[in-house]
Amino acid sequence: QVQLLESGGGMVQAGGSLRLSCTASGDTLWSYAMGWFRQAPDAEREFVAAIKWSGGSTNYADSVKGRFTISRDNAKNTVYLQMNSLKPEDTAVYYCAAHPGLVVTTTSRYWGQGTQVTVSS
Repeated sequence: QVQLLESGGGMVQAGGSLRLSCTASGDTLWSYAMGWFRQAPDAEREFVAAIKWSGGSTNYADSVKGRFTISRDNAKNTVYLQMNSLKPEDTAVYYCAAHPGLVVTTTSRYWGQGTQVTVSS
């Protein structure tokens, strides 16, 4: 079992920055992939970024490449999403996910409660 606790959401103007945190507890994360997804009103949940806990390889949705950075802190069991140059279309509830293995998808086993990010124009 893995528990995920997110923090760091809020409201920011377009062009601003936010950093989301996801702290994991329960199971060892070495064999897990972790990631961030988001869901806007009346839209489906979509992939944002992912990182393999072992090795730290990352991948990103095209819509956030060059603006968002996912990273991890092994000592704190925490994954971060640094979001720069935010746009109004980034407004959504952001969810942290964890899944054993190499990838995270919308059917990942573990999810956080979500944190709201609102970007005003």
